[in-house]
Amino acid sequence: MNHPGHSTSLFKTLADWELSLPEDYAEGSTRPRLTASVLRTLIVRRDDHPERPVAPDLARLARGPALLGWGEWTERDEFTRQEKRALVRAAWQSAHTTRKRLHEGWALAERGRHPSRGSWTSIPDLLWGLARDEITPDDIRHNTPPPGQWPTELQAFTAGDGRFIPRQARIRLGRRLLRELYPVTGELHAFRVLLMDATGYASEEVTGFGESEVEFLPKGVRLTLLKSRAGLLRHRAFRDRTAADTPTAEESDGRLTVNWPRREASEVVRQLLDVTARVRAKAPHVTQTLFVSAVVRNNFEPFFGQWLTDSPGGSFGEWLDTMGVEIKGDRHIGRLRKSVKVEKAIVTEGRVGAAADDHTEQTFAGHYAQGTTLRIMSGRTITTAQQHWFDQALARVDGPIVITPDVAEDIDQPQLRDAGLSADEAEAIMAGQLDMGVSHCRNPYESPFSPPGELCAVAPLRCLECRNAWILPSNLPQLLLFEDHLKRLRTRLAPQVFTRLWGQSWVNLRAVLTDRTDEENAAARKHIDAGDAVLDLPLTATTEFDA
Repeated sequence: MNHPGHSTSLFKTLADWELSLPEDYAEGSTRPRLTASVLRTLIVRRDDHPERPVAPDLARLARGPALLGWGEWTERDEFTRQEKRALVRAAWQSAHTTRKRLHEGWALAERGRHPSRGSWTSIPDLLWGLARDEITPDDIRHNTPPPGQWPTELQAFTAGDGRFIPRQARIRLGRRLLRELYPVTGELHAFRVLLMDATGYASEEVTGFGESEVEFLPKGVRLTLLKSRAGLLRHRAFRDRTAADTPTAEESDGRLTVNWPRREASEVVRQLLDVTARVRAKAPHVTQTLFVSAVVRNNFEPFFGQWLTDSPGGSFGEWLDTMGVEIKGDRHIGRLRKSVKVEKAIVTEGRVGAAADDHTEQTFAGHYAQGTTLRIMSGRTITTAQQHWFDQALARVDGPIVITPDVAEDIDQPQLRDAGLSADEAEAIMAGQLDMGVSHCRNPYESPFSPPGELCAVAPLRCLECRNAWILPSNLPQLLLFEDHLKRLRTRLAPQVFTRLWGQSWVNLRAVLTDRTDEENAAARKHIDAGDAVLDLPLTATTEFDA
């Protein structure tokens, strides 16, 4: 890598390769940047090794800025409440069907005998031989007559819900027989759904504990859960429901009906142990999980081992189709984990520390809190809070009370007292004793801008922002003069400074003057021009500071 020619050629090759990566992936995919980052990391590590030299230009390429963006990443949304409810119900139905089928299959096997003494086309005899390891699926392939000569019952059993195809009959028969005695991969999705719903933990955790990691308690179960990605090994106890929470049952037509299924981890684990017991006995090497299944391979060899969700008929989506569960969007089991976390967030009233009990708060906020439900809840909470403070702001009086001319003609002291003024305050306002220039003040010694008991120090500059101010029709000339003063300030001050210092007064003043007619404004201007109306402002009103 030190030869100059090789270095230049390799530099161009790597740069072109990195830029061409997006062509092999969908638009917005994160894989191109991830793949390029892996190679850059390897080059950097080689460059860091003292005995493994790397050409300087390649090192600069590896350590320099990436040539590709990260693409787009969309968080999976949680299942809706209706979808999750349908999932759990389908899982209980599937688990019950599996247990019932296995029970009936072993009972049917007890009625058979060795096919060599009975019949190679007798279902009980074939089950008897497989259950006792007296025969294998390959023995069945070689000893059964041609499929066209099979009894109708055996043909129907082999076809199942599909159509009987002679050239596929023998392999399908072997798989159907084994399925009557042992669980298959697709059926175990039900137990994964139930465990995730009951415990609230991720798929890899509820499928990653073996029989030795299960400890039944008097009222629950303790599980040892492993989360490989985070390297966490945790011991968690899951308590059974109390008597008050136990589902009730009722009997009708001689059948016992439970109103709703039990959501207890101990019950799900017991059923899973029972369903997979015989498979685990044939696969003692599998100790890290209870999710084991049986299948007949294409070479007619039976396989007992850890479930393989990527096998035909073993995916989560195929289980959904089998159970008739309709899911909108990505049919990924990880969405169930998010649904459980959303429920926990609702129960804990949105407290992140309580909802993020099995990982960091940062992970919860960045991953689980991005679902639709919590976003809607957050939006509603924010809107409610905003509405609360908006209502508070509307209820709070931070401006003057305005008496319009049509009301002023009929107003008297009793009406002023009814509006919240004391008798002395009403009399002083009517007599003009509390005239502060642009308004009247109900009590200059209770100003919100000065300490209690002291005379207001900001009148008349802040009267239009004061809840003690009462504006009468007679104050219109002074209001117009104050408007002229603020207009001059607007031409001298920067907009940001004017808004900070005088913005509220300007808005309130404009609101008061908007209600006055042109005739009233013209009459007030005549008083101003005649010198009958003046506005005395303090010296500070003509000196403005930006800070």
